[in-house]
Amino acid sequence: MSVDFNIVAQPRETVGKGASRRLRRAGEVPAIVYGGHQEPQMITLPHNELLKHLEHEAFYSHVLTLQVGDETSSVVLKDLQRHPAKPFIQHVDFLRVTQGEKLRMSVPLHFLNEESCVGVKAGGLVSRSLTEVEVSCLPQDLPEYIEIDMVAMEVGAILHLSELQLPAGVELAHAAGDEVVVAIQAPRGGADEESEGEDSAEA
Repeated sequence: MSVDFNIVAQPRETVGKGASRRLRRAGEVPAIVYGGHQEPQMITLPHNELLKHLEHEAFYSHVLTLQVGDETSSVVLKDLQRHPAKPFIQHVDFLRVTQGEKLRMSVPLHFLNEESCVGVKAGGLVSRSLTEVEVSCLPQDLPEYIEIDMVAMEVGAILHLSELQLPAGVELAHAAGDEVVVAIQAPRGGADEESEGEDSAEA
């Protein structure tokens, strides 16, 4: 993991919609941290600092360091509520990380050599069905992303979930089903359409 994220938060005593609105007006984001065999704790963190962290893709799939007062714990981001019309974060959920216990997290997919793969060079079109996958692993094995090298994919090739090359210690969270991740579709206006056009012209 190449990036470290440190979040400084403050405990909060007041709860409810009115209290949350006052916090947001003051530039703070109401949040909660739970799990880790401890009681949930209500906290607040600066909105501007949170926005800076959210600019990094790794923040969403990374073990974070959360400091609340004098206590420091390892957490992951589990839920993020955004304002439906404005660029504001309304609430955040963090989950405490326990060493030795597996996490279930959504991890982004990075598609490599998409433009230079065999199928695209032959005129094929890339069709992505998934942009992230949910994985299960120990905290120290959590990847920031999973790479998919498409360089050898030909027209008509399909990559399924079961064919993903996962890092050591990482497995898919859902064993059932085998969804399509990415495929190379035949180019539009292929040979069949051309032959149909010729037949129509002759008629």
